[in-house]
Amino acid sequence: MLPLGTKAPSFTLQDVREDRLFSLPEPSGENGLLISFICNHCPYVIHILNSLVQNCHKWLDYDIKVIFISSNDTLKYPDDNPEKMKRLAEEYEFRFPYLFDEEQSVAKSYRAACTPDLYLFDNQQKLFYRGQYDDSRPGNSIMPSGIDLKNAINFLKNDQAPPAIQKPSLGCNLKWKPGNEPDYFIK
Repeated sequence: MLPLGTKAPSFTLQDVREDRLFSLPEPSGENGLLISFICNHCPYVIHILNSLVQNCHKWLDYDIKVIFISSNDTLKYPDDNPEKMKRLAEEYEFRFPYLFDEEQSVAKSYRAACTPDLYLFDNQQKLFYRGQYDDSRPGNSIMPSGIDLKNAINFLKNDQAPPAIQKPSLGCNLKWKPGNEPDYFIK
């Protein structure tokens, strides 16, 4: 896992919503930066997506910059290609970039492991929280709320230390291109 306090790795990727390049470091929101590795087809992402997008729109209003990134191999998983990413962004009315990490280099630099994988940075782009959205999963009776991420954002907003308990994200493994698996990937 990327250690807390790590500066957000920089990158330049294509934003499928507007067909333009997006670069980090671009200034964070005054109150932080949320980077979410997601994809279109993962049942874990689909399960939380409506709740996640609604919460992200609220956090944008609180001046937390939000970025979604998809890094999956689109040859084996065509539902995650940029054209379909754009359709998903339109369907859910994303008000934030949805970036395509075709080379999977950004996922590697963040040590992303699954979808969804969430990273909350402070306004200096230092990692504050890396963990799950909440305890809801496809098939369990818990409705998605984002309570774990909401709590981390509240700690950040109140100038508190990062949450002591940060449960790792759980979801579908990132779909690495053959031969491109990172050294931290366990088959």
